[in-house]
Amino acid sequence: MRSVLQNRTYRRLFAAHVLALTGTGLATVALSLLAYDLAGSDASAVLGTALAIKMVACVGLAPVIGAFAERLPRRALLVAMDVTRAASALALPFVDHVWQVYVLIFLMQAASAAFTPTFQATLPEILPAERDYLHALTLSRLAYELESLVSPVLAAALLALITYNWLFVGTALGFVASATLVLSVALPVPRPVERTGGGWAGVTFGARLHWATPRLRALLALDLATAAAGSMVIVNTVVLVRDHLHRGAGDVSLALAAFGAGSVAAALVVPRGLERFGDRAVMLPAGFMLGAVLALSAVGPAHGTAAWAELLLTWGLLGVGTALILTPAGRLVRRSAAPADLPAAFAARFALSHSCWLLTYPLAGRLASAAGTGTAAVTLAGIALAAATAAARVWPVRDPARLTHLHTALPADHPHLADAHAVPHGWRHAHDYVIDARHPRWPAPGRTAGAY
Repeated sequence: MRSVLQNRTYRRLFAAHVLALTGTGLATVALSLLAYDLAGSDASAVLGTALAIKMVACVGLAPVIGAFAERLPRRALLVAMDVTRAASALALPFVDHVWQVYVLIFLMQAASAAFTPTFQATLPEILPAERDYLHALTLSRLAYELESLVSPVLAAALLALITYNWLFVGTALGFVASATLVLSVALPVPRPVERTGGGWAGVTFGARLHWATPRLRALLALDLATAAAGSMVIVNTVVLVRDHLHRGAGDVSLALAAFGAGSVAAALVVPRGLERFGDRAVMLPAGFMLGAVLALSAVGPAHGTAAWAELLLTWGLLGVGTALILTPAGRLVRRSAAPADLPAAFAARFALSHSCWLLTYPLAGRLASAAGTGTAAVTLAGIALAAATAAARVWPVRDPARLTHLHTALPADHPHLADAHAVPHGWRHAHDYVIDARHPRWPAPGRTAGAY
């Protein structure tokens, strides 16, 4: 992975990504303290609403922003979103009503819904080599997991010296530093997009791309499996550690760290596994693993050291399975979209994956409160196993990039048919196949791929 960091543009973008993640982590800690100051015992309700607002912003705005991102200079867009996030963070210490928190969180998350997919769509263009791009995905996964471990520790150290309001200043500085690094590099110019149907077609293209491409339908199902496992960890760890195992508050962090450690360990070995076995052979077993581990977690010992060790092992295994799915996900999207369509494709993935969390977050919490964490684990395990089964059914065992297909509506002199040969019902040829204006459906026996 050292070689990919020798690329100056990627190195600076990666540093910007890490700084923005660190700022977001500090804001998470500060927001919980701000909510307590504003709402007291109702702080959990405030935080829950803020989390829901974040998810709604991701799901609702990312496709819309992605449709416009195709037409905007990427560097300007990324810098503008960093500045928006910095301004929102700086405003948070001055709020005195809960509704103001909700507005600023919505603005911050709306900016993230534009920044993250655009950043993801840029990486394949500055790292065209498959191996380099895979290493970049691994580094991104490591950054996410290490941030979840480092930011709370950093926040705790800072809070020993300053009040929590200053953490929002640290958040803003992280976003400003990110914007500065983005400004220091030249980014690819957006490619012309060939698409019919007007503005609504642009907004919905990414979702239609995911639904029409078998491997991306499978990825969406696996996203649901990771959301089921991750929601169990994020929502119910504190209940399991404090109420069931009767351990201290510090052990909550250790349990979450076990999940992160498993994810980091798996992310480090993913590139070699993908090169040897391929995406499907790595990702599908990980989906079934998440369901099985969740199910087994509901029948373990109830108390004592054995239960604590089992929880750490279980959370570590869930981290492994999550990383085995999420690390290669960007490679599947890159493989399944034309370069000009990557912003829309990544925006749709951002929205669709967050919609899975929007479903599983409240489900994990409500089931644990109403029927116990065991019932929550079994239910989420069932969701994960059903999702993995669906992914296995829709993702073909043989999934080559190059597919032979038939066009029936393109004129004979169309440039796209330069290498095609005539057949009784149209023109047949083969190339790396993705859904676009000329290929709105996935080719199958007895079906055509032509759009016009």
